[in-house]
Amino acid sequence: MAIIGAFMVPHPPLIVHEVGRGREDEIAATVAAYVQVAKKIASLKPETIVVTSPHATLYRDYFHISPGTEAVGDFSEFGAPEVRFHLFYDTVLVKAVCSEADAAKIAAGTKAEKHAPLDHGTAVPLYFINKYYTDYKLVRIGLSGQSYKAHYALGECIRRAAEKTGKRVVVVASGDLSHVLKEDGPYGFRAEGPVYDERIMNVMGNADFGKLLSASLFSPDFCENAAECGHRSFIIMAGSLDRTAVRAERLSYEGPFGVGYGICIYGVTGSDEARNFLERYEENERRAFDERKKSEDEYVRLARLAVETYVRTKGYLRIEGGAAVGSSIPGQMKLSGDLLDNRAGVFVSLKKDGMLRGCIGTIAPVCANIAEEIAHNAVSAAAFDPRFSEVEEDELSSLVYSVDVLSSPEKISSKTELDVKRYGVIVTKGSRRGLLLPNLETVNTIDEQIEIACKKAGIDMSENPELERFEVVRHY
Repeated sequence: MAIIGAFMVPHPPLIVHEVGRGREDEIAATVAAYVQVAKKIASLKPETIVVTSPHATLYRDYFHISPGTEAVGDFSEFGAPEVRFHLFYDTVLVKAVCSEADAAKIAAGTKAEKHAPLDHGTAVPLYFINKYYTDYKLVRIGLSGQSYKAHYALGECIRRAAEKTGKRVVVVASGDLSHVLKEDGPYGFRAEGPVYDERIMNVMGNADFGKLLSASLFSPDFCENAAECGHRSFIIMAGSLDRTAVRAERLSYEGPFGVGYGICIYGVTGSDEARNFLERYEENERRAFDERKKSEDEYVRLARLAVETYVRTKGYLRIEGGAAVGSSIPGQMKLSGDLLDNRAGVFVSLKKDGMLRGCIGTIAPVCANIAEEIAHNAVSAAAFDPRFSEVEEDELSSLVYSVDVLSSPEKISSKTELDVKRYGVIVTKGSRRGLLLPNLETVNTIDEQIEIACKKAGIDMSENPELERFEVVRHY
């Protein structure tokens, strides 16, 4: 067999009667839809239920699949210790998923955390399912900080594992939507919140899963601003239905507490080779990469050349005789006077699949000219940013570059002289100094801009750091 059904569900503990104690009536449509989901799963009689949860063990660069044979948990954290769970993991399917992930070179498995109790992202769906059906084993999978593509590919591994083991498998994608829908909600309001919820319910309600990967609809920065919870969970589920014909049914959407809750059902109706969304996405990315390279200006071409030279040869570009020279270059890249005759601080940023892959820069120039500044900082961003592993050769065709050339910083007396779109900020207290570039998608206010710069420098906002501002010319 394979995947026989899939479900998108939220996980507010309040929805559990023993926790909500009547407040669950305020989201009655969600409760009613959850009952429909549970009854549908009972009718399918799956051998295994795979739950993807944002609140299971999470690592930046690894998908954690719960190991061992048993799963236990309760709602003690939410004042209802009497609601307990004792389930058994499907060790056969877990092993098969790990094997498929290994073959696909996806960082996933059962290493690290060994005995984590059931998280509420898993327990809330099981609370409803168990009222109608208990004859199943569980596979619990956490999300990660890896790309959307990696999450979709992990879903494909779940599908292949189900097919190879011959098990009847249901996938439950647990995840709330935006947490910033209302000013009086627990997390306040951001404009991206309701926009995200409208988009995601439209996409999921129509099973238009290819759009989950779309940078124009759901860039990582946009999703972060929307404070969503379940996007990557939904993507894993979508991957598990790759090349599968489904009948989508949108059951409910509510957001009365400032957090969005959506429920959809996906009935499997057969196969459909045209629903190969990741394959099509990667083909579009290859075409976009070719077009992007054609339109890059010399600042970005120089940064790319410096990185590719270093990654392939461990050698550095040399700037000499009006050109960039390196062992991997057939000939030379001639450079303009703008790069050779001027000095400035430069930041080089690398992104992969819409996510930051490295960013290093200099506030003031340290090299002889802008060309050397770019070449040096590009390599540092690719190989020496302590937040990331070194860029590998098979990533080079996936990288998107930007080069920010900084103006000279000027001191300001008040934050009112800042503008997050126009000016970057430098904060200084004694020997501690932090910088944040302007016009970043995830930074909406001056206070956010200053706070992030202070955190980078280890400065507390109460210390009243000195402020400087600067402008940049950004090259793509």
